[in-house]
Amino acid sequence: MKALVLAGGLGTRLRPFTETMPKQLIPVANQPVLEHVLENLRALDVREICVVVGAWGPDIAARIGDGSRFGARITYLTQLRPLGLAHCVALARPFLGDDDFVMYLGDNVVEDGIAGPAEEFRARRSDAHLVVAKVADPRAFGVAELDARGRVRRLVEKPRLPLSDLALIGVYFFRPAIHRAVAAIAPSARGELEITDAAQWLVDRGAPVTAGEYTGYWKDTGRVEDVLDCNRRLLGTLARGIHGTADAASRLTGPVHVAPGATVLRSVITGPAIIGPGSLVEDCRIGPGTSIGSGCVLRDTELENSIVMDDAWVTGRTGASDLLIGRAMRIGSGPPPVPLPQELAANGARTGGTR
Repeated sequence: MKALVLAGGLGTRLRPFTETMPKQLIPVANQPVLEHVLENLRALDVREICVVVGAWGPDIAARIGDGSRFGARITYLTQLRPLGLAHCVALARPFLGDDDFVMYLGDNVVEDGIAGPAEEFRARRSDAHLVVAKVADPRAFGVAELDARGRVRRLVEKPRLPLSDLALIGVYFFRPAIHRAVAAIAPSARGELEITDAAQWLVDRGAPVTAGEYTGYWKDTGRVEDVLDCNRRLLGTLARGIHGTADAASRLTGPVHVAPGATVLRSVITGPAIIGPGSLVEDCRIGPGTSIGSGCVLRDTELENSIVMDDAWVTGRTGASDLLIGRAMRIGSGPPPVPLPQELAANGARTGGTR
């Protein structure tokens, strides 16, 4: 099985953060969302992956690389304009050939992975197998109506009057028949080739199109509140590990991960929380649900349920929560403090171990 990962979206709902970086690289538990996707594909032993990118393609390729970190070979393909998910399938036709493939939206977090749906696809041998989940308001999603055996009767993209509460969550499994469907459909009213229309084309011709309900945690990280929710959720699985340096005046409670090269001085950190490589946390209170990226400086700050992206400074902020602090952002004033080796020694620094 091959994989088609879609990472070309502009992330307009995440502006201004996506003015300087692609939404697929926004970190959740200090790892870009797109890397969580690729880890789930690694679990399926997928070795050939095509990543469809847009204007941020060079940034994504620089971060993700050739795929060797994920046990795969990655091919990058550029979609110049957002012409729909089915258009991505058409673009990737030479890469996909006549192989089965999974199509996966690169900004979706699926906590339990997709091994279960993949196995169901293999067992049912449908031409299309869609992963769905119950949602409170299906109007923002593609929606599936199923029969009692899990076969799809009808699909509608963002309906005003939903047929059911089963939303497509952005993971699709296809056999080669999908290429005939993509070639046959016309653009929708919004000018895009919709993958729901392609799947419906198969349904209308009697082809086997099925769906399986996913009951675990998943989230489309299209809004700040969704990114923060994912961060809290994934930090809940964090293992404690003090691999950097913490002085004797600091108190680290619960699952706190301090990466190698990070420094904690005179601070209270309550997990789950993660401090990235090369970051400095000084005279701070860091609460649960907080991820601090690499190369950051936090000083005299209270923060919880938040994400601080790489190379940001935060000084003199109290009572802060539910924040997404952008890459290299400066909050507060003054130069970033640099701990001297003698200062660390004087404070009885602890280094390494897993306390």
